[in-house]
Amino acid sequence: MSHNLETRSFVDEIRHFDKSSFFDFGHPLLNRIAESFVKAAGIGAIQAVSREAYFTAIEGAGLESSGGLPAEISVDGKKRHRFPDLRGETNRKSLEALVMNTGKESLQWGLAAGVYSGLTYGLRESRGVHDWKNSAVAGAITGVALALTADDKSHEQIVQCAITGAAISTAANLLTGIF
Repeated sequence: MSHNLETRSFVDEIRHFDKSSFFDFGHPLLNRIAESFVKAAGIGAIQAVSREAYFTAIEGAGLESSGGLPAEISVDGKKRHRFPDLRGETNRKSLEALVMNTGKESLQWGLAAGVYSGLTYGLRESRGVHDWKNSAVAGAITGVALALTADDKSHEQIVQCAITGAAISTAANLLTGIF
C-alpha cells in the first residue's frame, strides 16, 4: 500500500481509516469514546436529514392523504412529523428547525455510542474479560442515558430503555461469535 497521498486509491483510504484514529487524547478510553461519538453523531445527522427528506417527498407527492403511510407517520388522518416545526417549506424557520433537530439527534446518537463504547472498554479493563455481562450492563446504562435525553421521559420509559438496551447489547454480543 502506498503512503503517498497523490497515488492512494479510495480503497487505500478506507483501509487506512480503519487502522488509524481521529483523536489522540493520550488514553485509549478517551480516544475510543471520542471516535465512537463522532462516527455515530454523523450517522445520526444523516438519518435525521434523510427522514425529513422522506417526509418532504411524501408531502410533495400528496401521499399523506391516501392512507398509504405507516401508522407512525399518519394517525387518524393527521400527518405526524418527527420534527413538528418542519413544514416542508423553504423558509428560515423550517431550516432552523432542521438544523436544531439534526443537532439534537446527532448528539443523542453520539452520546449513545460514546457511553456504550466507554463502558464496554472500562468494564473489559476492570474485569479482565469481555463477555455478555459487560454488554448487558453497558447496554442498560446506555439505554438509561438515551431515555434521559428524550423530551417526554417517564419512569416507565427509562426502565424500558434500560431493559431494551441490555437485551440488544447482550444479543449482539452473543451472536458475534456465531456470525
